[in-house]
Amino acid sequence: MNGLPWHAEHWARLQARRQRDALPHALLLCGAAGLGKRAFVQRFVAGLLCAEPVNGDACGHCRSCLLLAAGSHPDVVSLSFGLRKDGVQRSEIVVDQIRELSARLAMNSQFGGWQVATIDPADAMNPAAANALLKTLEEPASQTMLILLADAPWRLPQTIRSRCQRIEFHLPATTEALTWLQDEGVRDAAAALAAAGGNPGLARAWSGEGALERRQEVRKDLTALAAGRGQPTEVVKRWLDNEPAQRLWFAAQATADEIKARSAAGTGPLASAMDVESLGCWYDAVNRTREGFRGPLRGDLLLLELLAQWR
Repeated sequence: MNGLPWHAEHWARLQARRQRDALPHALLLCGAAGLGKRAFVQRFVAGLLCAEPVNGDACGHCRSCLLLAAGSHPDVVSLSFGLRKDGVQRSEIVVDQIRELSARLAMNSQFGGWQVATIDPADAMNPAAANALLKTLEEPASQTMLILLADAPWRLPQTIRSRCQRIEFHLPATTEALTWLQDEGVRDAAAALAAAGGNPGLARAWSGEGALERRQEVRKDLTALAAGRGQPTEVVKRWLDNEPAQRLWFAAQATADEIKARSAAGTGPLASAMDVESLGCWYDAVNRTREGFRGPLRGDLLLLELLAQWR
């Protein structure tokens, strides 16, 4: 099993630690969504539990591999959003889940080897859950591996982050990303990569779902609003109906391009009437609005307030 090309360095370092019998008891894998953190974890856990690994990769046919593939390995625990009593999925990881996890990890391994628990997304733990996890991190059981995955690690308390070995995934070089996208059969790889901000995983996912068209629509909408054409309420409805968070991503990109063009040539492609400082403030507002979609506030009001500021 081969990993993604930009995983190679992280993989080699982790396997070197394994060879020295110096693996940490807690890992924090972080970085933007789309860079393959979860695939990396699946590959690593499979190899860690495998009876006959080859260069850290699982054999795929031993008892451990077969149980893991079936989702029934007794020494693997996966923790994510649970269900409330009314059957609705929670939007955060709560303290009772962490207490159950800690109790499970306090027991002996069924196979006499590693016990592995993943928390994904770890940055969704509420404060009480994060505090409950500290005891497990401070007093890990022998041969217990706790793996936290987070797209936004800054949401985790420093006390959690400082007790984990951090593996941070960064955007690969453009040439490496383009080569991979072309090997994956992505058409117009350069445009897809630009739309995804250099993130090859997002570029592949977005390439086949109309993201490039939405990117152009966002720029047309902002240009029209800056010229006094169209109504913000119409734009809000259109954005809400189709990938609003992604459209906000593209709005931030377009604003950044406007600022760059304004600084170099005095005019930008969106023909905004705002000065550079105001554009910078609006860029920040776009990202705050995108973050706001994670919470309980109404998306239409968030978007309307944002677009009413655009000139």
